[in-house]
Amino acid sequence: MQAEIILEVNGEAYPVSVAPDELLVDVLREKLGLTGVKKGCGTGDCGACTVLMAGRPVNSCLVLAVAAAGKPILTVEGLGDAGHLHRLQRSFIEHGAIQCGYCTPGFLITAKVLLDENPHPTEAEVRAAIAGNLCRCTGYTTIINAIMAVGVPQEGDRS
Repeated sequence: MQAEIILEVNGEAYPVSVAPDELLVDVLREKLGLTGVKKGCGTGDCGACTVLMAGRPVNSCLVLAVAAAGKPILTVEGLGDAGHLHRLQRSFIEHGAIQCGYCTPGFLITAKVLLDENPHPTEAEVRAAIAGNLCRCTGYTTIINAIMAVGVPQEGDRS
């Protein structure tokens, strides 16, 4: 039995037919072609599938697609594109925070939430925020540096 739902992803409405037990990560990747959302552990431990749902980070491997209906979802594809990268994406590139890239979308989404709530976090706050995201390539230092660089007050910032 399929359910007809509307997923609001990156500002677009997508009518989609889903099974009651179908996971959001699978629908995003397989039905909507949003392969920036990575399917890692499938148990909510690695953070590779992190998306924003109604403004909060969630592991899309733990969310049923039917539960996401009607809630705004932001994936890494919604942050920016090749012609106009989000400042976090630029910082990850500049700081070498991407190696294999598998974990990067989850880190970017998690970091966006942190910086939206706390534009100038301490290193300890960055470490706490990304604790649910795993990386096996970078050793975290470059990721933390990239996030911290975006949090550095810029000329004209009001703080």
